[in-house]
This record gives sequence, structure tokens and C-alpha cells, in this order.
Amino acid sequence: MEELFKPHDMKDAEPLELAKAIIQILDEKKATDIKLLRVSDSTVLTDYFVICTGHSNTQIKGFADEVDYKLGLCGVEPKGIEGDKNSKWILLDYYSVIVHIFGRDARDFYKLEKLWANAEEVNVNDILKD
Repeated sequence: MEELFKPHDMKDAEPLELAKAIIQILDEKKATDIKLLRVSDSTVLTDYFVICTGHSNTQIKGFADEVDYKLGLCGVEPKGIEGDKNSKWILLDYYSVIVHIFGRDARDFYKLEKLWANAEEVNVNDILKD
């Protein structure tokens, strides 16, 4: 299977391009229920949220490590990472894109999609077809 994400210089990437790269990385690692929310009309914190689910602490940590590693190859470093190998939720802050990697229970508990219900959901399937 050919990889969707190909490392390239992304230091000056637009927020949507960065979000698409993150989604491709997460999809290749088998993250589930990936969502992309455009929140720029609702907050000054970021432009997009990428939200996904992992099914074990190891998988959640693996998703975060893979995003951090592959974007690092592209010259993109996070402003911060919250959570650890025992977390049910890891957050990676890339300024214009914030990545939320949840365990099932944590995702059900925090309900970010409901909290940000006024955000525009971008169709992830269209991104994965590119």
C-alpha cells in the first residue's frame, strides 16, 4: 500500500495543508473516527482541530509520536505536547492546528465535537482520496 503522506518542507504550510498532512499520518497508523473541525470563526486559539481515537494507551502514544516524528521531518515542530504514555488523551499544538488523540472513554467524556458544534466539519474522506 502506498503511503498518502510524503515528507516535504512544510515550514510555511497553510493551516489546511498542515491539517491534511496530520490526517494522512493518522489514517496510515489506523487511527479511527478522524474528524477535522474548522474552528477559526469561533476562537483565536487555532484554525483547525484534528480529533481521532486510539484503542489503547500504547496506540494513542504511537499516534502522537508518529505525527510529531513525520512533521519534524518536514520542519514543523509543535508549540507543545500535553499528555504522556499513560494518558487517555494527548494534545499536540501546532499553532494553527491542534491535534486531539483520545481513548474511547475520554472522547465520549469530553465530547469536543459537541462542545464545538458550531464549527465547520471538513470531510476527511475527501482529504484521504487526494
